[in-house]
Amino acid sequence: MFRENLARFGFAEARLGIAVSGGPDSLALLLLAHAACGPQRIAAATVDHGLRVESADEAAFVADLCGELGVEHATLRVQVEEGNVQANARAARYLALGQWHDEARVSAVMTAHHADDQAETLLMRLNRGSGVPGLAGIRSTAEIPGWGGTLFRPLLRWRKRELEDIVAAAGINPVLDPSNVDEQFDRARVRQFLEGQDWIDPAALAASAEHLEDAWRAIEWFAAEDWETHVVPDSNEQGRGFRYYANVPRAIAIETIGRIVTELGGTATRSDAARAFDRLWQGENASIAGVLIVPGTERIAPTENELAGVTMRVWRFSPEPPRRNQ
Repeated sequence: MFRENLARFGFAEARLGIAVSGGPDSLALLLLAHAACGPQRIAAATVDHGLRVESADEAAFVADLCGELGVEHATLRVQVEEGNVQANARAARYLALGQWHDEARVSAVMTAHHADDQAETLLMRLNRGSGVPGLAGIRSTAEIPGWGGTLFRPLLRWRKRELEDIVAAAGINPVLDPSNVDEQFDRARVRQFLEGQDWIDPAALAASAEHLEDAWRAIEWFAAEDWETHVVPDSNEQGRGFRYYANVPRAIAIETIGRIVTELGGTATRSDAARAFDRLWQGENASIAGVLIVPGTERIAPTENELAGVTMRVWRFSPEPPRRNQ
């Protein structure tokens, strides 16, 4: 199944990087990649966040194992800013992996996210009221956050216990991260909840997230088409602007609204864009991040015969005029 996943995503012959923490999941990924690709087509990296006294020894453990397997290895030491430790550690980790991705000349960096991780993510995001992009969960492929390059998660159809069995069969004692069972973190609480429910199938939840990923990629594709075919430049008193012939379902229009706002120098969340869509659909002006959007209609005639035309909804985007001092 591992080789099939490499082929499915176009990585059958690629040189691949692997993020290896020393835990059972990433060690299983290392072993699977070593068996499928051989040591010359893979490279491994361990990020040392310096948050626990054991972290340096854990990185050295992975380096020694990679040496035994004949796999190139790098230890990436990072500084984690104060505040939200988990979020800041994640940002620092991906930045380091992105830089290493380029230096190691790999086509993608593989991480060991698996079906149980996917099930946890889906439940957490359902509980937050996430839309389709959030419910799509952990993507099979994505950009490395904050850097670019490609992340690849080839284990999203594997259960955690399957990965643990691979490591145990190899006679390797993995690193155990205490944060995985620390109930101050939401993920750890969700993980313990799932472990106590014999009627919930994490593999089925992960499959649902995969279907949602397919749906989200379809929305992304249609949103790109919407941008190309229904958005045109529109000069106005404030300078640069756009006309948007809004004739697509709400989920796609939300993406296009956000992209237009970005093109005009603003930043819009999907929630912002959704609220703007709802106002515009009712014929009301909307404002996002310094961008004014005015709804209207235009009659589009394919020929000189006006009776043959159609009336289309058109929304005009422009920088908000400066406010007058009271």
